[in-house]
Amino acid sequence: MTAIKHALQRDIFTPNDERLLGIVNVCKAGKKKKNCFLCATVTMERPVQVKVVKVKKSDKGDFYKRQQTWELRDLTEVDAKDASKENPEFDLHFEKVYRWVASSAAEKNSFISCIWKLNQRYLRKKVEFVNVSSQLLEELPKAEESVPSGESQSVAGGDEDALDDYQELSTREEQDIEGMMEMCEYAVSNAEGFAEQLSRELQVLDGANIQSIMASEKQVNILMQLLDEALGEVDTIEGKLSSYEEMLQSVKEQMDQISQSNRHIQISNSNNVKLLDEIQFLVNYMDLSKGHVRALQEGDLTSPKGIEACINASEALSQCMNVALRPGHEKLMAVTQQQLLFAELRDTFARRLTNHLNNVFVHQFYRSSCLSLPGHDQSSTLSQHTAELSLPKHSPLHRDLLRYSKLMEWLKNTHREKYEGLSRTYVDYMSRLYEREIKDFFEVAKIKMAGTAKEAKGKFGKSQSPPERAGLHGSSGKLTGSTSSLNKLTVQGSNSRRSQSSSLLDMGNMSASDLDVADRTKFDKIFEQVLSELEPLCLAEQDFISKFFKLQQHPAVLPPLPEPEESDGGTPSRIPRQAEHRQSLSSEKDVVRLMMNKIFQSIETELNSLIALGDKVDSFNSLYMLVKMSHHVWTAENVDPASYLSTTLGNVLVTVKRNFDKCISAQIRQMEEVKISKKSKVGILLFVTGFEEFAELAETIFRNAERRGDLDKAYVKLIRAVFVNVEKVANESQKTPRDVVMMENFHHIFSTLSRLKISCLDAERREAKHKYTDHLQSYVINSLGQPLEKLNHFFEGVEARVAQGVREEEVSYQLAFNKQELRKVIKEYPGKEVKKGLDNLYKKVDKHLCEEESLLQVVWHSMQDEFIRQYKHFEDLIGRCYPGSGITMEFTIQDMLEYFSSIAQSH
Repeated sequence: MTAIKHALQRDIFTPNDERLLGIVNVCKAGKKKKNCFLCATVTMERPVQVKVVKVKKSDKGDFYKRQQTWELRDLTEVDAKDASKENPEFDLHFEKVYRWVASSAAEKNSFISCIWKLNQRYLRKKVEFVNVSSQLLEELPKAEESVPSGESQSVAGGDEDALDDYQELSTREEQDIEGMMEMCEYAVSNAEGFAEQLSRELQVLDGANIQSIMASEKQVNILMQLLDEALGEVDTIEGKLSSYEEMLQSVKEQMDQISQSNRHIQISNSNNVKLLDEIQFLVNYMDLSKGHVRALQEGDLTSPKGIEACINASEALSQCMNVALRPGHEKLMAVTQQQLLFAELRDTFARRLTNHLNNVFVHQFYRSSCLSLPGHDQSSTLSQHTAELSLPKHSPLHRDLLRYSKLMEWLKNTHREKYEGLSRTYVDYMSRLYEREIKDFFEVAKIKMAGTAKEAKGKFGKSQSPPERAGLHGSSGKLTGSTSSLNKLTVQGSNSRRSQSSSLLDMGNMSASDLDVADRTKFDKIFEQVLSELEPLCLAEQDFISKFFKLQQHPAVLPPLPEPEESDGGTPSRIPRQAEHRQSLSSEKDVVRLMMNKIFQSIETELNSLIALGDKVDSFNSLYMLVKMSHHVWTAENVDPASYLSTTLGNVLVTVKRNFDKCISAQIRQMEEVKISKKSKVGILLFVTGFEEFAELAETIFRNAERRGDLDKAYVKLIRAVFVNVEKVANESQKTPRDVVMMENFHHIFSTLSRLKISCLDAERREAKHKYTDHLQSYVINSLGQPLEKLNHFFEGVEARVAQGVREEEVSYQLAFNKQELRKVIKEYPGKEVKKGLDNLYKKVDKHLCEEESLLQVVWHSMQDEFIRQYKHFEDLIGRCYPGSGITMEFTIQDMLEYFSSIAQSH
């Protein structure tokens, strides 16, 4: 270890002006043994810095290198692990804890001793040594003995002793030594002579000091005499102080008695102050003024000033009753009497307030409904609002009652039973009032709606019987003046069919003379006015209930439901209150919604009844109702999604949507039940024109509507049903060719969809165009084979021979297709015969096609193009199969153009 220490001093610390004082061979605890050295060093320069350095051999093992350095002042704790047993493990606590295992316990003890000594000498902040034997720290020589003699002396003995003996000269001492050496010229060259001179001078100074002390003996004696006199004075003063102490002893006893008396006075004063505070507290918080007592007992609840005084008195009473009494107050007789007085005042005022508000409810109810006036015609309410469809406004009633809202809050917090009784009374009276007003309101709406239907019915004249006219407004699909449904419809001649098509408003549902656009618009206005009147009425009542009954501040309140009523027979006419109604609700919105459900229990029923009437008058009214109801539901949900109005309108919207779906399903069913006449041509089918009129009406109604998606789904269902049933009718048609039925109807469908530009039906529009084009081409091809039938058969045979392998130039050698046979066939179709055949073809096409769609010229032009294409095909076959024969057709392309043009103009 000594050799390692010298090597480290020479190679690592001497170049850095450091001196190695302690060393220990260690490895990290818990890891593979990678040995290194912990060194305790000090710097040569002043001020001295003490460090702990970790030194490790290089990877090659030929030299040592400094790996990590810590300042000793950063060391906070040295933990030797065990003070009683020899243990090589120890911890050094710097910024983090470093755990080491020394090669031997002796090396560990020597290193810890060195650290302790350096800490004692150089650091103000002492390091804490834990689990270190006190003997090790106090008896350093013993620790040094455990280390080898040379190492111990070099580490602990020599260097540290040298550090202890060394003392630096001060500046003044340096100046004095320099002055002495300047006085003696040989001070540097002859140190012994200089030392002898200094010794002689020191002896001279000692002799002078002794003589000075002997000369001052007289002064010393005088000083001793003065000290003796001072001691005598001290004894005298001590005697006086003893007498004074005896005198003060009696005073001390008297002062103790006075102090004890003062302490009792302070306790008594403190008790008096506390008692005064308690009395002041009770007087301030449990005393009600005479004015408040008078207001509670006999205050006027009709005037604004009286109501304000009652509100202030009730708030003061609540404060007095709710004051938090301190421990022991409830045992005081005055407090008990005051609480009884407050309870009596509370009960008295609660009875007065309840009776007064009950009277206000009854008075306002009878004043609004006019039920209590003698000789009053109870049907007058209906007649008052017949001219204008409107609901009575109850804002004056709400305004009068809102003056008592704070008193209702007081009643709610103090007398819950009376509060609930008032709530039930209000709900009971208002439910009867609103039930009457809403019933009258909806009767007026139904009268106006029925008046719209009667106006339409009157258009049929007096000869029509009431049952027949009533059948016009049902959704069963009856036609004007007929008791047969749509499944008994027959397709008439073109003129009669066109008149029916123009008179039908929907697919057999009702006629335009029955309900025109103006009638439907009037129904839409009536329905919108009904919803517009109901919406502010419900919102105003809900807002009033929340404010008057103070439901915003107390979410969990018992719902105020009315008590069960009894009928004439003495049995309850209404369902009794269930136990579940006595439970607290989860939120104020539930309470408000329950009250609103009871007050406006007839709204949903009346709305459903009105919707049923509108649907009965005209099933297409469901379109108007769906749009209007959806808009109002959306508006109500934006205001409050959980409100009574939003919930009720949402329920009614479900009914309207169901009626709308029934309307669509009924129209599809009517399409499927349509039958055609076997003796007349088909033309444009009624349900095709009906879909057009339905789409036009729906696009007008659903413009910018929220429920556009419902209409798009209905469109898809209807158009698919139209496609299927057009093909069904075309397949069943006997008078009109299938291609004509398909061509005309799909052309009409394509024109309708192109004009209306319904985005969800773009695929169906393209499909309709494709079907129209295909069947137009098929009809043209099939019809053109008839004017040149023999020529067509001849050339079909020629093409068949070529297809069988006969060369084109050898076809003329076939017996059935030689040149003579070709000439014979061509001669059968001179220009006049061709024109005659085309004229017959034109007449036949005219018979097949209907006038409404105006496709005759389109078809004729397509036939012209197809005829020219066949003519060129025949000429090409003659040129290829009969080359050089000089055979040509009896007519030219120009002749054909003239034939087609003259035929078209002549008709």
